[in-house]
Parts: sequence; structure tokens; C-alpha cells
Amino acid sequence: MEQQNFNFETAAEKLENVKREIAKAFIGQKQLVDHALITLIAGGHLLVEGVPGLGKTLLIRALAKAIGGESKRVQFTPDLMPADITGNIMLDTVSGKFVTRKGPVFANLFIADEINRAPAKTQAALFEAMQEFQVTLDGESHRLPCPFMVLATQNPFEHEGTYPLPDAQMDRFLMKIIAEYPGMEDEKTMVTQVLAGDTGAELSISNVNTALVTEEFTAIKNLASSLRLDPLIIDYAVRITSATRNTQAVEAGAGPRGSLALIRCARGRAILQGRDFVLPDDVKALAVDVLAHRLTLSAESELEGLNSRRIIENLLSKTEAPKGIRNE
Repeated sequence: MEQQNFNFETAAEKLENVKREIAKAFIGQKQLVDHALITLIAGGHLLVEGVPGLGKTLLIRALAKAIGGESKRVQFTPDLMPADITGNIMLDTVSGKFVTRKGPVFANLFIADEINRAPAKTQAALFEAMQEFQVTLDGESHRLPCPFMVLATQNPFEHEGTYPLPDAQMDRFLMKIIAEYPGMEDEKTMVTQVLAGDTGAELSISNVNTALVTEEFTAIKNLASSLRLDPLIIDYAVRITSATRNTQAVEAGAGPRGSLALIRCARGRAILQGRDFVLPDDVKALAVDVLAHRLTLSAESELEGLNSRRIIENLLSKTEAPKGIRNE
């Protein structure tokens, strides 16, 4: 498809088709689906926290198939080595030459399942991929596919045998969202659909069709640069982020990357809704998921049972949103 004919309305229609295809395998949790798409449009990475069995891996596999991409999954464990993710240079005993073996990170969507079960050196193997969209093997840089996104999962309740993600890595995730239990109707639909399948054990992505090719998705991503962005929107995002650094409940607030992430995600939300302009509501709707994981709470806050999501919600209520944003 020629990019000059790829307008915002067409992009929204294409993305709706993607969501319809995903819904064939991943039932309910529409906000999680929207946030995964927004993250991918914004060229970022997503951290999903939730108990096992909520379909987090199924979602990303369905998303990859719907956009005509490839997904690969790695189960993070304490003995996982960096080379198990990035690949390595190895000697081919037949030819006697060194050859490059690319790791599973060379995919459109890389699933890091239970990322906090691997030690810091293994987690650090993703730093370059997440920031530079490339991997260096034996001094040679290899570009990752486009689009590329890391979707990492972690269980909030299982702390034994886990390694907390360092702040530097947390900051590289564009958003962190909480996967909730499905509603009763969604769960009944899921159970019915599973029992009607071939094995009756789990949902599959066999019925998911490709709604657009990766080149079309790249064209949708490129639309973000042409979105109309009022300076007041930028001011609003920066004021929210700055407020996290000026509250006693927080020991270390979000840095400038938080402000940038807010705008990037707001653009993605606007495209998802078929608009060529960003609204204050786009920033407000995503602020908790974009900023909460970037905060380091004070000891007093933790003793009082406060959490970072509640603190962001409180700051949002005190930060005045701009009025009179025009969409012409």
C-alpha cells in the first residue's frame, strides 16, 4: 500500500481488523490489547504483571500473527545465559569457519516470560535490543526486524527465586500494565470456546488471520510523526512527570524519558482511535501505566501501604489539564 494513501481513518480501520482477529484467540481484556497495540505503534516495549493463566503469551502470539510478523518466546530461568537470548558466534566443524547463530530475540515480537526469574546479567542482554534495536555479536552489530517489541511478563506474587528488574531496565519499558482476571461473561465465553476446540485444553491462534502485513504496520507507525501536537499537550505531560519528582511519597521520580514516553503513547492512542491530533485525555488515560513503574517510593510510603499507581492517580487529580485544545 502506498503510504500517501494510508491516512488516519484507514489506519484505524486496519487496527480494528487486527483487534478483531486477536479477539478470536484472546477473549476480553480489551485494555490490555489496546495497550499492546499502542506500545507497538509507539515503537516501545511492554511489561505485563499478572498471575499465570491470563493469556499474556497467547495475546502476543495472536498479535504477531494478525500483523503478519514472527513471535518467539523464551522462558526466563536462573540458569539462562545471555547467549540464549541474543545468539553467539560458533565454529562450524564441517566448514571450519565461524558462523553467526542469531538468538530468539531476532523476531518481531519477543516474549520474555517471567523475566525477573533470570539474573541481572541475563536481563542486561536485552538492554541493547530494547534501546538500539540491534544486537552486537563478536563486535558486529545486527539490526533487529521492524517492527520489534519486547513483551515481558512477571508474576506479582511469586517472589522466591526472582531477581528484581533494575531501574535502568524498568525505564526502558514504555508501559507496565496489570493483567486482571477476566469478567464472568468473558470467562464463560473462553471456557466454551476452549471446550469446542480440538484438544479442549487451551485456546489456539489457528483461527487468527493476518489483518495487515508488517510493511503496512510500519506505515501506521510512521503516521505518528505527522500527528498534530499542541504545545500545551507537551506542557501537560511534562508537568505530570515533573510532579512525580516533587512529592514526599516518592524517593526518585520519573525522568525526562517518562515525559517522552507519555507523548509517544498518546500519539499511539490517537492513531488507534483514528484521530490526527492528540488530546489531553490521551495523556491522562495512559499516565498511570506509563509512569508508575518509573518511580522509587520512599520507605514511609511503603510502610503506609501506598503504591506507585495510586500516587500517579493522585497527582493526576491535582494537575490541571489544558483547555481549549483545537483539533483543526
